[in-house]
Amino acid sequence: MSKLYFRYGAMNCGKSTNLLQVAHNYEERGMKVVIIKPKTDTKGGNKVVSRLGVTREVNMLLDGEKDIYEEVERWINCNGKIDCILADEVQFFKKSQIDQLFKIAVIMDIPTICYGLRTDFQMQGFEGSERLLLLAHSLEELKTICKCGKKALLNGRKINGKFVFEGKQIAIDKEDNIEYEALCPKCYFQFKEEYDMEKRDKKMGCN
Repeated sequence: MSKLYFRYGAMNCGKSTNLLQVAHNYEERGMKVVIIKPKTDTKGGNKVVSRLGVTREVNMLLDGEKDIYEEVERWINCNGKIDCILADEVQFFKKSQIDQLFKIAVIMDIPTICYGLRTDFQMQGFEGSERLLLLAHSLEELKTICKCGKKALLNGRKINGKFVFEGKQIAIDKEDNIEYEALCPKCYFQFKEEYDMEKRDKKMGCN
């Protein structure tokens, strides 16, 4: 039986780069890879985009209503055997779609490797990631560092260069002046305290 893998990490830890490297490794051996990602991730459109500048078009760009198991069945009927499925930005998939990926690994016997964030900029879990943490046969953290040099665990959201700690859960990197930075817990709480103090001062009418 094949396994469902979840490789997670903070922003800039190399998730998409790792995915593209795995795809290359399979294909170098003459094996067939199918790459999928959710439509919610509008960055790069129908491509996986690595911060190193490497891009690759996905085979399936899926909205939240799509049954991934059925889509993979259809793909196999039209194109033949799949040796590995690679899924990018899986935090944006629905819980039911993670269940479908799990079923693909178990019933279809296709190794399924998922890449994504574990938590959002408010330290809350994403629907897809939470389900993967419960179901994945294998969990692997892809590590990166905070600008202070410590291990980064969390994701800070910036708007116009300033950290913010309120807002919608989903806001795509590099859109609407939004960017993200990987932070260690200490730096995260430091920036949050500064944000809360500034917010409190504005409410009190302080300069």
